[in-house]
Amino acid sequence: MSTDPRPVPELGPEVVEQWRAEEAELIELLARAQRGIGGVAAFRLGPTPTVLVTDPGAVQHVLGRHPDRYVKRSHRARMLVGDGVLSATGDAWKRQRRLLQSQFTGTGMRRYEQRIAAAARRTAARWEGYLRTGETFDVGEEMRRFALDTVWRALTGLPLDDRTDHELRAVERVVAAMPTLPTNAADARDAVAGDLARVDAVAHAAIAAARSGGPVEEPGVLRVLLDTGGQSPDYTDRLIRDELVTLLVAGHETTATTLTWLFLLLDRHPEARGADPQALVSETLRLYPSAWLLPRHAVEDDVIDGHRIAAGTDVLVCPYLTHRDPALWPDPERFDPTRFAAAGTRPTQLGSYVPFGLGARACLGTQFALRETTALLELLLPLGELAFRSKPTGAAYSITVRPDGPTPAVLR
Repeated sequence: MSTDPRPVPELGPEVVEQWRAEEAELIELLARAQRGIGGVAAFRLGPTPTVLVTDPGAVQHVLGRHPDRYVKRSHRARMLVGDGVLSATGDAWKRQRRLLQSQFTGTGMRRYEQRIAAAARRTAARWEGYLRTGETFDVGEEMRRFALDTVWRALTGLPLDDRTDHELRAVERVVAAMPTLPTNAADARDAVAGDLARVDAVAHAAIAAARSGGPVEEPGVLRVLLDTGGQSPDYTDRLIRDELVTLLVAGHETTATTLTWLFLLLDRHPEARGADPQALVSETLRLYPSAWLLPRHAVEDDVIDGHRIAAGTDVLVCPYLTHRDPALWPDPERFDPTRFAAAGTRPTQLGSYVPFGLGARACLGTQFALRETTALLELLLPLGELAFRSKPTGAAYSITVRPDGPTPAVLR
């Protein structure tokens, strides 16, 4: 029997054409490829095939074992985050990753415990007010404010003020606009130039304040970046700005989205309210992973699960589909936090659960995100239940998977 690698099976062109005619989201095409072919599937949107990877072993191969063969190219958020660690490559990425990793893992996390707790208490105090008055408020907006307050404290040592909060709404607008921006980088930047200027102004003001040694009891990550800049010519003011904005984007967009989905899921499944907060977060991240799609580019010939991958191939790892694969997760569309309880049953194969990515380029802020989400839930869940006035009808697929509409609610 021949063991030579074989081509990756391709989705038929008629399926792709039907998808185009329907003007459906990319996730729908990926789902059709997975359903029709399997965990390693190809489809063509141009002259060369793109390979979709959802099989856990293949996910581990691409992200965990061979990140040197499957690299990131220009990130779609580059216009916003510049050369920050999210979009950096090569030796520059290694230097940046090494510096920041020490801030968000192990002992580095301990310095943020009090800041996370303070941001959670601030949000809980607002919710106690909503409970007293019966006021309607937007849950997604509340989660955005909490997550931004938390990461701002971690970066600057200061609570988020109203003016900074208002100006940084520009981040959300740029992120939401990305799927519809022109493909030309210059044209795309021009389309959101005003919001990019607002983000720049906030970043440069924060850098100037940190340099002046303002009223900060304990400096944050920004101080570490500035100190590094004093010792390394690589850390220019532009790179410090890029790292600051990268951490702002990655540190609040994903957390806010996760928490918003969690409250929507609890509305549909009130029986799950008694679950452990960590299990609630983990199951929410299964259904709506922070990194729902991880694009990579093959820089050399390779073999995945017996299939040939030619150098130059674009590879899409899709945790969203891996997490909803019925071969891995029984009844995968059901919200069931008991999967992540101590005696829960969930797949143990590496690559089957990767809400923050996997391997060398996995999310730096995983521990931070998990701590802040559970800290907030421990304060908010005992206050009462949300009654939504209206709910989003679906999801919007951008950098994250976001609810596609507002989330007005009252707290009872």
